[in-house]
Amino acid sequence: MDAETEAALVAAGHRYFADRRAKVPGFVRRTFGLRGTLGLHRHALGWDILKAPINVALSPLFVASRLGALAADGLSARGIARWLRARRILLPTAVARETERRIVADLLELPWRQGGSGSSRDALAEAMLAEPALRALIQRRLEAGVEARVAARLGDYSGTRSAVAEMTTAMGTLGAGALAFNALTPGVLSLAPALSAILAHQAALAAFPLGGALGSVWLGLFPVAASPLQTGAVVVSLMMTGSILAAFAGVVADPIQTRLGIHDRRLNRLIDALEDEFTGSGRHGFVAREHYLARMMDLADAGMATLRLFRG
Repeated sequence: MDAETEAALVAAGHRYFADRRAKVPGFVRRTFGLRGTLGLHRHALGWDILKAPINVALSPLFVASRLGALAADGLSARGIARWLRARRILLPTAVARETERRIVADLLELPWRQGGSGSSRDALAEAMLAEPALRALIQRRLEAGVEARVAARLGDYSGTRSAVAEMTTAMGTLGAGALAFNALTPGVLSLAPALSAILAHQAALAAFPLGGALGSVWLGLFPVAASPLQTGAVVVSLMMTGSILAAFAGVVADPIQTRLGIHDRRLNRLIDALEDEFTGSGRHGFVAREHYLARMMDLADAGMATLRLFRG
């Protein structure tokens, strides 16, 4: 295929992706506004509640795979980098699948086939096939695996929702710790000891044989400490509760991100990456930054818990 035809294909692709960017604000309002996110999270009722804690546990492995891909790029090991980026570490949730469907079918207007639902609209092909001379080159591009790379980018995008859910849950524990204990508790590890101490105090007070008033005086002089078993039970209970909340955290997080323009910027980064996959320029890549922020909050939680342990 000659250079003129190649240039025509790339120019048509740029026009298509420019049209997609123009649709982002309306798509975000419909999909991630309060009404849209409530409809989206109807899909979380079911297996998503069980998948959420598994995805929380798998998130460090996801981050490690992406950091490994960056390291492989730095060492010019392109094959290893592509293989690592193609790994879908996180379990696909119903909310993530529905989000992907809406992005592909409603925003990108590309064919979608999954389960009993589907969409046959292909706005990119329509733009390309408007130029008959481009048809053979379009087929060559598709055979080169562009669609698979687009699917990988969508997988990374969907994975950001689990990271944002983790951060939303962490902000909840931070607020609970500040209100209830006047302490920084960015996660379960730092919240559990304070909650365990209160539960141990209340249990000892209820069991005190001389009544609550004298029990308060006694425990003021001789405070009780939570046992490791009790603290462990509180940690497990908080993790299970947090995982359930994480499955529906987007109901709170999505409208806030919509108002702050975060969804718009994230989708535009995704479109930039998809455009580069099509044109082959390689200037942009979609990086799931939210996962790294979530891991930073995990480190802060572990640090606060360790600090309290040494102080105790």
